[in-house]
Amino acid sequence: MLTILRRAFSSHPYRATIATCWLILIFSIPNSFQIIFDYVGFLFVGIVGAIFANSTGAGGGVVFVPFFNQVDMQNTVSIATSFAIQCCGMTAGALTWHHHRQSLGIDNNANTNKAISEDAQWLYVNKGLLITIPFSILGVLIAQFGLSEYTQQMQTSLHVAFGVFSILLAIAIYGSIPLLKSRKLTKNLLPIDILLLSVIAFFGGIITAWLSVGVGELVAVYLILRGFNVTSAIALAVILSAFTVWSAIFHHLFISQAIYWHVLLFAGAGAIVGGTVAKRVVLYFSVVKLKLFFATWVLIMGITGLIT
Repeated sequence: MLTILRRAFSSHPYRATIATCWLILIFSIPNSFQIIFDYVGFLFVGIVGAIFANSTGAGGGVVFVPFFNQVDMQNTVSIATSFAIQCCGMTAGALTWHHHRQSLGIDNNANTNKAISEDAQWLYVNKGLLITIPFSILGVLIAQFGLSEYTQQMQTSLHVAFGVFSILLAIAIYGSIPLLKSRKLTKNLLPIDILLLSVIAFFGGIITAWLSVGVGELVAVYLILRGFNVTSAIALAVILSAFTVWSAIFHHLFISQAIYWHVLLFAGAGAIVGGTVAKRVVLYFSVVKLKLFFATWVLIMGITGLIT
């Protein structure tokens, strides 16, 4: 892990600048050493959550929400803080995956045919984002403002709703694993894909507003089931999730005002690190093993949420 972090920061010097600014911010706060002692653990929570989110397409809320529940954080605060952390981590991950997409031709210049082949597997991504982002944001806004009372009810019983969704999500991840090594790849979105992605993104946006997780993994699982390239499907889901959480955060900044800022300060920094190195982690560990591990973890968290 230290090697991954060193390579990530050495290849992009601006990240060292961000880290320096964060340290300055930390030590400009009164009682900074006590705050570091109390909240430094959230730095590692942010790293783990963002690595999971940006290497599988699932939102980091799958990690953050159950952890916050274990430390007895109020449901509203848990959701708001999870969204704020994901704004950091999913943005870092989206930029990293976008850079990966842009560099495909350079990375594969030793084999032009391979470069063209891999690039063709990403051609649908821009169109997929144009379809899913507006519908996901629409779902979030309807849940937050049009269905606000129902959204509050859902968050009141957050552990039950999250437990059910986590179990279903784990099953979906398990179901997608046999398709990860499929040789036959789909490269173009059909009219039925456009329709179904619109519906999935819309309802995924609503679920995301309720639980701070949902739309990314639902879209990624659909694309994998349809036979699209796994890496590009995850990248699309990560970028979609980044836009979605940013559309949701304004409600929590100005209306609920429930963000736990000290937790965000550390977990958000960790999420930036995790979102940046997630792609490299995928290269160190196979996608199959990564999905198996996190699907099992999500399943355990879902069952635990239902019985506690």
